[in-house]
Amino acid sequence: MNTYGPAYFPCPGKILFTTVLLCCVVLTGYAQSDDPVHVTPRVVGNTPASSGIDETLNTHTRPLRSNVDMVLVPVTVTDPMDRLVTGLDKDNFAIFEGKEQQQIHTVSSEDAPISLGIIFDMSGSMKDKMEKAKEAAVEFLQTGNPEDEFFMVGFSDKPELLSDFTQSIGDIQSRLVLPVGKGMTALLDGIYLGINEMKHAKHRRKALLIISDGGDNHSRYTEGEVKNLVKEADVQIYAIGIFDAFPRTSEERFGPTLLNDISEITGGRAFTVNNPNELPDIAAKIGAALRNEYVLAYLPASKPRDGKWHKIKVKLLPPKGLPPLRVYSKQGYYAPGK
Repeated sequence: MNTYGPAYFPCPGKILFTTVLLCCVVLTGYAQSDDPVHVTPRVVGNTPASSGIDETLNTHTRPLRSNVDMVLVPVTVTDPMDRLVTGLDKDNFAIFEGKEQQQIHTVSSEDAPISLGIIFDMSGSMKDKMEKAKEAAVEFLQTGNPEDEFFMVGFSDKPELLSDFTQSIGDIQSRLVLPVGKGMTALLDGIYLGINEMKHAKHRRKALLIISDGGDNHSRYTEGEVKNLVKEADVQIYAIGIFDAFPRTSEERFGPTLLNDISEITGGRAFTVNNPNELPDIAAKIGAALRNEYVLAYLPASKPRDGKWHKIKVKLLPPKGLPPLRVYSKQGYYAPGK
């Protein structure tokens, strides 16, 4: 199980060490090299996979709009050592829509079920990193809970749905036998297909994990189109970038920026890995982040129904005496239309 650091309590004159205390704020840290998380095996029947991008998809589809007035904002908090911080409450957060501060109705930190998708790079440049990348994908899935559901998209020259939604890690593992590392890199198309597959998710919480080693060089969708789609989808995106020290092409040089930009829009994170042996630990860290995030809920004071993108920013009001903390949250939402 995860190793947690000492808990901090804003109680005068004392520092108490315990695992549960309802009257005080608890901060727990996650260590990257922790033991693997073990979960109850999932049992469900196999689901045949389909392949390729749905030819009916249109690059210029109308934005998806939510008809729900309540805005939900997933938030992750880390300390200077990049360990997760848990145990904060509503008074420790402030949220702004534009320049106007909003009233937070609830803050939840419940480990609710998630619909998870893995976007897996199967291109030729991944050949020497493929086995560790597969191990990372399985490690990520093992941080889940029994009610989670998963799917997997692989991409090289084009994206392919390797596994439809399933609750069985074994289903995904059996599909991971297929990737061998060949072809070009249609990363943006892979993300597009993953977002489209999320339309069939049964859980409200949704997240994608991208595992790739470079920039896009073979997609039909543009970076701008995919970024707009990501804004509309309400899906958190995390990425693990396995980049060469000396990129050979301009696409590879801009790969880290591409993954970071797409992840930040959603409140997720992009991690850069120089050594493939680090992949499983980073994947476990991302899984733990999803299990220990806060969800802030608020009703916009202006109750916009303009169908437009509204920028939001979350600020932290931590208890006194703590080191500087960092907040990761999505950057905005599309308001319902009239």
